[in-house]
Amino acid sequence: MGSLRWPSTAHTASDDAIRWSHLERAHILSQPHPWLHTRNHLSMLNLALRQHDRREALGQVLRTVVAAPGSLSGRYPVGNTGRTAVGLMTPMPIPTDIQKLLARSNTEDTGAAAESTHG
Repeated sequence: MGSLRWPSTAHTASDDAIRWSHLERAHILSQPHPWLHTRNHLSMLNLALRQHDRREALGQVLRTVVAAPGSLSGRYPVGNTGRTAVGLMTPMPIPTDIQKLLARSNTEDTGAAAESTHG
């Protein structure tokens, strides 16, 4: 996950719709990681505040509070994009390209773990 640079990508995007898209995709990837998950919701909160979107901002405050505990306990809705329009615990399909990225990451992690135990 260290090679992913979504906060800077979202912040430098040309318009807010693209920023949201980057943040939603980053949310899917960040869910298992407490700090990244929380940080992603803080970025979403920042964007909602910039847009003066009160409903989204309030939803992001709640999501920021529960992000780390949800990640730590493994109680998060897989594939959820993290926006207020989507239910807090509603699982969603993971986009195909993200599935491939996650599968490749899991394969690399498994290979590194095998090397460290046999090395």
